[in-house]
This record gives sequence, C-alpha cells and structure tokens, in this order.
Amino acid sequence: MKSIWIVDDDQSIRFVLEKALIRENLPTRSFTNPREVLQALDNTAESEMPQVLVSDIRMPGGSGLDLLGKVKERLPGLPVIIMTAYSDLDSAVSAFQGGAFEYLPKPFDLPKAIELIRRAMDERQRELVGETSAQETPEMLGQAPAMQDVFRAIGRLSQSNVTVMITGESGTGKELVARALHKHSLRASGTFVAINTAAIPKDLLESELFGHERGAFTGAQTMRRGRFEQAEGGTLFLDEIGDMPLDLQTRLLRVLSDGNFYRVGGHSAIKSNVRVIAATHQDLEQRVKDGVFREDLFHRLNVIRLRLPALRERREDIPVLTKHFLTQSALQLGVEAKRISDTAMAMLQDFQFPGNVRQLENICHWLTVMAPAQLIESKDLPPEVTMGSSAIVMPMIAEPIHTNGHAITQETLSATHIQTPHSDDINGIPAPVFLNVPGEDWQAGLEAQAMNLLVSGRTDVWDVLTAKFESTLIQTALANTRGRRIEAAQKLGIGRNTITRKIQELGLDD
Repeated sequence: MKSIWIVDDDQSIRFVLEKALIRENLPTRSFTNPREVLQALDNTAESEMPQVLVSDIRMPGGSGLDLLGKVKERLPGLPVIIMTAYSDLDSAVSAFQGGAFEYLPKPFDLPKAIELIRRAMDERQRELVGETSAQETPEMLGQAPAMQDVFRAIGRLSQSNVTVMITGESGTGKELVARALHKHSLRASGTFVAINTAAIPKDLLESELFGHERGAFTGAQTMRRGRFEQAEGGTLFLDEIGDMPLDLQTRLLRVLSDGNFYRVGGHSAIKSNVRVIAATHQDLEQRVKDGVFREDLFHRLNVIRLRLPALRERREDIPVLTKHFLTQSALQLGVEAKRISDTAMAMLQDFQFPGNVRQLENICHWLTVMAPAQLIESKDLPPEVTMGSSAIVMPMIAEPIHTNGHAITQETLSATHIQTPHSDDINGIPAPVFLNVPGEDWQAGLEAQAMNLLVSGRTDVWDVLTAKFESTLIQTALANTRGRRIEAAQKLGIGRNTITRKIQELGLDD
C-alpha cells in the first residue's frame, strides 16, 4: 500500500499523525520541509509515490502553498491536504485555487483528521477507476441495462444500411447515437450530416434539404447543394422529424422510396445514395392519428426503432457521466477538474432531470465555473437541483388568500408543498397553484424553472413563463376578491379591459 506523506516542521504534529495512521494500518513517511519532499519525489519509483500528501502551510525553508503547486505539476491527481492555524485560514482557502483537496485547521481533532485522510484516499481511488472506465468507453457512457441494450443495438446495426428511427426525450443523446451508428457502419468513410428540421423555418427547410438552382427564388444567386447531396455516400441525420411540414414529408417519402430528388427550381433528377437516420421526442403514432404526419412516411422511417432511456431511468450512470462532464469542462476552461461529494452526488441522482443528459452536462459546466472549492458540496448545486421542483413560482402574498372559505397566510404558503389545480373553482376561475418556495426567494424558483425549460430545448420559454406568471397573478387576485374581476384588476393595478382580455387569452374562463 502506498504511504501517506506528512510534511511539518513541528515534530509533535508528525508524531501524533504517524501513530494515528499506523493504528489504522496506513503506512506513513514524514518530512520536515518542502525541499525534502521534492527531493524524495525525484528519487521515488512510481509504485512508491504517496497516495495522499498532508502538509503544513508555514514551514522554515518553504511554503506549503508553493509545495502544493510544485507537487500538482508532477502529480496532478494526488490529493493534498493543507494544515493551517486559524490565523492562516484565508491562505488555506486560497489553496483551493491551487488544487488542494481540503484544509485541516490546527489544532485539529485527530479522528476527524484520519477521516479526512481516508476520504482523500477514497476519492483518489474513485478517480483512478473513473479514468480507467473513461479510457475503456471513449464514445458513449452508460452501464445501466437500458443503455447496454442501446449499445447492443448499435452493434447489430453496424453492418446494415437500414433506416433507423431514434426516439427519446429531448437531451437523451439521440444525435450521439446517430453518430455512433454512422461511425460503426459501412458508410463510416462517408460524411455524417445532421439537420434539425424544427430549427429551420418552413420556407428555408426545402432548400436546406434538397438544395436549389440559381434563380430558384429571390436571393438564390448561386446554385446550392442541399444536405442530401452533402451526405452522399454517408449518413443524413434528420432530428425532430415530427415537426417536418406535410408538403416536405411528401418529398422526403419520394427520396426514401426511389432514391431520387430535385433541387428547388431544378428539372433534373439527382440520384441519392444516403442512409437516413431520423429522430424525434414526439409520439409519431399520435401525430399520424392527428393528421399532421404521413402514415406512409412513418412506416418508411420506422424500419428499426431505437428508444433512448431518460436519465431518470438510468440513475446509476449519473456518477460516471458527472465525472466525465466535469473533466471535459475543466479541459475546455484550462483548469483542474473538480470533484463532487457523496451528498451532492446523491442529490444529483435524486433529481428528475427534465433536460436529461444535456441538462447534466450544462450543470457540470456551471459547477466548474461557479462552485467555490475543488470539492463540490450539495450547497454548491444550482437552484433547479436543490429545489427539486420544475414548477413556476409566485411572489409571497402579504394578506391572506381566501379559497373556498379557508384563509391561506404567507406563513402557510412558505411551508406549503406544491398543490396542483383542483376542481373547486371560484366563479369559473380555477384555483391558483401555490408553491413550496421558502421565504421570499421566489426568483430562485423562477430561475430554476427557466433553466429546466432552456436545457430541455424549448424555444418559447419567454411566452410559457410569462403566461404562467400572468395566470398566477390573475388567479390569485380573483381568489382574493372571490371572483370579482373589477376589484381584482384594481388590486393588480391594471384596467378591467386588460384583465378581461388576459382571462380570455390565457384560457382562464375554461
């Protein structure tokens, strides 16, 4: 077993830690100053390197902070614990910027010191396992049974050119799977081209897919090759296929049927040799029933269906994904990767992740920038995780709200869990929704709701939240005035025509 290295000019400190660690069957090696440590590193074999370094911050002949920087250059993954007197606490906190695992204030409680050292050992071991796992799974991560089924399906489809339909919620990694299908297919030497059909205006989508001839429409000053031509011999990934307009569905069906298409404004058929992979988060069967998606196109695309599980269905993958995204974020920013505590990881695993893997990736980017220390604690997690709610929030009300004869005070609201709208209404106006937002921190709840919608890929976040906010205000005011609209408008500070129009626009009369 590798040793715990102790660096301190105080012999009594070294003696106490050595004896305590030996009782725990942990080998030690002690030094009196940083210079001895650096010399030892130069003359120590890789197999004998320390597994944890515990160093004082102020010593004759060198600083613990300087030693930290030099050790991190040689052994970037080595956990370093900085010991400090209370007067040096500010210096110890600044050590986190240099990559310290934790600081240990003097005088310290010996059992707590041993516990901290063991935690550093465990963290290092988890990092080593994670590094090995990352090397073994370079493309996609996931040990959950549902993801293993996906990996097996990719393997079975590797030698086939069959059309694949990938379904799953937004943020589950549909494009990543499409790229893996391409990479492991017979078309791997060809081009992979992706297009989000929902992100391109209807008037431009036809030209994007099939290209156009010069003069085909105003502004078409040159001939342009579309995505089908760009993907010739390779793979074309059509994301959010459920949002494709009906007239373009007809053109896509023709390409899939006979392999030919025309550029916009063109008269010569172009032969296409492209494998099509489509993806959607929508229920295409229902859209067929609703008449907004062609049934014949659905059957053309739905040759092989591959469903991606939501992140909440594969919670056992959250730790390895978190580690991976924290590492990637650190590489992008040129900083040391942060670690995450067990309690913070447990909170992440309990979170519902409406934005799935994409949301977890965004959270890891956020933590890399915003978490104050190298070790991420539960208090460092963003509001959408710590609140655990994706509901829209409302400001606290100063006076009691009366619904069905019951008064709800601000104190009641502060401790109340989310209540969904119920059948009891007041003069046809549904009862308001009250939220479990503590104190007056409703802005944090609004931020969490906005973040959830943004990471889920929505493009109407402003309209959605504005409508919910206005609905909540109006419903609350009407509940307070027992459905009297004029009085509610006066209390809100708006005109009676405005409240009437808003009630109609928001569907509150239904």
